[in-house]
Amino acid sequence: MMVTVAVSIAMSAIAQQPTLESGIKMYNYKNYQSAQKALTPLSVKDPMANYYLGLSYLDAGNTAKAKYQFEKYPDDAANISGTARVAFASKDAAKGNEIVKALAAKAKKKDVAPLVYAAEAITYSEGADLQQAIQWYKDAITKDANNVEAHLGLGDTYRKITGGGGEAMNNYEFIVDKDPKNSLVLSRIGDLWYEARTYNSALEFYGKAKDADNTNPLPFKSLSQAYQRTGKYEQALTNIRQYITLSDNTINDQIAFVEILYQAKANCEAAKKAQELLNQEPPADKKISLYGILGFAQSDCGDSVEALKNLRTYFTTQKPKNITPGAYVEYGKLWLKLNNLDSATYYYTKGIEGDTAKNKTDIYRQIAEAYRSKKEYCKSGDWYSNLIKSNPGTQALDHFWCTVMYYYCKDWKNALSASERFEEKFPDQPSSTYWHARVLANIDSEATQGSGAPYFIKWIEKIGADIDKKDKRNDLIKAYEYLAAYYFNSKDNEKKTLYMDKLRALDPNDFYLKQIEDAEKASGTPKKDKPQAAPTPKKK
Repeated sequence: MMVTVAVSIAMSAIAQQPTLESGIKMYNYKNYQSAQKALTPLSVKDPMANYYLGLSYLDAGNTAKAKYQFEKYPDDAANISGTARVAFASKDAAKGNEIVKALAAKAKKKDVAPLVYAAEAITYSEGADLQQAIQWYKDAITKDANNVEAHLGLGDTYRKITGGGGEAMNNYEFIVDKDPKNSLVLSRIGDLWYEARTYNSALEFYGKAKDADNTNPLPFKSLSQAYQRTGKYEQALTNIRQYITLSDNTINDQIAFVEILYQAKANCEAAKKAQELLNQEPPADKKISLYGILGFAQSDCGDSVEALKNLRTYFTTQKPKNITPGAYVEYGKLWLKLNNLDSATYYYTKGIEGDTAKNKTDIYRQIAEAYRSKKEYCKSGDWYSNLIKSNPGTQALDHFWCTVMYYYCKDWKNALSASERFEEKFPDQPSSTYWHARVLANIDSEATQGSGAPYFIKWIEKIGADIDKKDKRNDLIKAYEYLAAYYFNSKDNEKKTLYMDKLRALDPNDFYLKQIEDAEKASGTPKKDKPQAAPTPKKK
């Protein structure tokens, strides 16, 4: 039994030992810390392990450490290409080009590896000659048509060239045809569709990449970004959480996580996580962004005082060109919460002025809704009006709120204009006629002119079969109150009785019904005691 246990422990230890393949996989999946841990012991005797170890340092931003690693194997083609990458990363393009040309010259008829490594040094560097890389990849493929490394590099090179998406796709699909479960390349195809803003296709291939290898964190991150771009923040959050569990969870990973937490409106969690990251002293450029996320998340989470403090830090330290119009709008919302209308208006206006989009309906609507939530009804009406004027094709609900906001703040001139515009634009919407009638009825507050009567009658005809529905009851009461009062005042007894009976059927104790009944009983009622139409309704 003891021997069996000992053997089991030994076999378990062997199984857990890192391999070159696992180390390369970690590098390809951008888990650079894990790759370094796996490849370091292997690099002592294995040039290829050393090469990927150097790449993991280089891509993580440690150029000096990468240079040190590559120089350990000065005669190995892969590591030579690594030294070229270091040169390019150090902005020494001349030296980088010198190294790759010498490396490519070492290629032989049956050994295309030097060509591929030389081309890769160009593809995955900045400031190098991409056309030269393409030529070397093609030369390698001519000699070795099934060279997956060359096809992958060629696809990645075309992706960096304007208009090269088609050729990139051809090379990726060549690999997938031979290896349908290649998670890395399926992710690349998803990236192509994502860059083309064809998000449904991007989601499809990211899903395939995830299914091909559920240990690959990249498709989960990409799925999160694609869902984020399409406004599906809950799905974005689900996938970024999975990415975090599979990735090295670097500070950049955590910052991406916080961004999506905020966009998914998980504001309290976003604020807590942002504060934790700020306590870790992140890179300066990330630190500024984190103050913004922290402040905006705190604002939505209910901590306006701390939000204001952190957003002041953000707006005073962030470069103006990096502040989005939406950020100004959100800052305006915070000032509105703090009842500072001047500052709110100032930042809302900055947001509008900075928004280069032709269609600004979303930003106008956000501002209008913010004022509405604070019961600043006239301001809200003004912004809904701005929205409608900037985009005449906007939705009926915006016209509704524009009318109702002016109605609530008793700005009858603008309320009438808004209601007329609403009904003209949406004549088939019963609510457009109803609110036109309500506005006219309140302008005719003594129910003597009857300006609202034809519109209330038209509205009643429009709702037709829905007239007995409970949600129409209160609206009908308002209509019947005005109609009964107007026909009482105009001495049209037949119509007065008709609408009094309808009103009585809905609410026999209605205040205005009682007024008319009392006025009918009394003789010689002074003019000033005439029943009036319903007053402005309570704000909902």
